Amino acid sequence: MGMGAQARVQAANRIHPGSFLTLHYRLSGPDGRAVVDTFEGPPATLSLGVGQLAPALERHLVGLEEGARASFDLPAGEAFGERNPELLQRVTRALLRELGDPDASYACGEVVQFPTPDGEGSYAGIVREVGEDALLFDFNHPLAGRAVRFEVQVLGVLD
Repeated sequence: MGMGAQARVQAANRIHPGSFLTLHYRLSGPDGRAVVDTFEGPPATLSLGVGQLAPALERHLVGLEEGARASFDLPAGEAFGERNPELLQRVTRALLRELGDPDASYACGEVVQFPTPDGEGSYAGIVREVGEDALLFDFNHPLAGRAVRFEVQVLGVLD
């Protein structure tokens, strides 16, 4: 096999915008604690450019080859934006009972899933304060405004 053929094979397996990928990835904050970690379980499959990963993370994937392992350190705020104070919101216990398990109890630091208005998806809020009639939730991404380490192992690349 000549050099030309080998170069073509490699080029086909490089990540480009719009690639469909199978990969393991870990996202951790400055304390080293992982917020997302697929290395222990099944890998993630995702398409670039459709919003499954933050654009800042996707940019680091472009150009990597199938089989590559890499780790990137992103400065505070780059991966998930700055923290938005408007995303700190009080939710009444009455609404929580309506949306979820009426008998659920909530603790600070716990992550609670809320249905999107169309009922199709969900989004997460972290309990910051537990009050008598309402709870304060933080709907910022847990790594918003923080430095992020993004570790990846690219398992497969399809165009």
